[in-house]
Amino acid sequence: MASRLRSIRLHPKHAVLDAARKRQHDPAWRVRHRATRPKVERKIAHLMRRKHGGRRARMRGRLRFGHDFALLAAAVNLARLAMLAVHLRPAQTG
Repeated sequence: MASRLRSIRLHPKHAVLDAARKRQHDPAWRVRHRATRPKVERKIAHLMRRKHGGRRARMRGRLRFGHDFALLAAAVNLARLAMLAVHLRPAQTG
């Protein structure tokens, strides 16, 4: 017999995580997840391409890194808009 009692510590958000795991068994959730996951994964891959420098931080510090990543995301989004030939219309003055 064990001379000491064993204890289990649960994550502070165990209830939230458990509910999320249970939701993943729902067939409707799986359909929605399969429809969006490839798009998200592809966009993350675009950000990590070597040409954009996404894998390596060019700045030091969280704030600067956050700004650098936001600039990278904006550049990728603008490149995508250019590829889709999206044009801005001038605002109409009335």
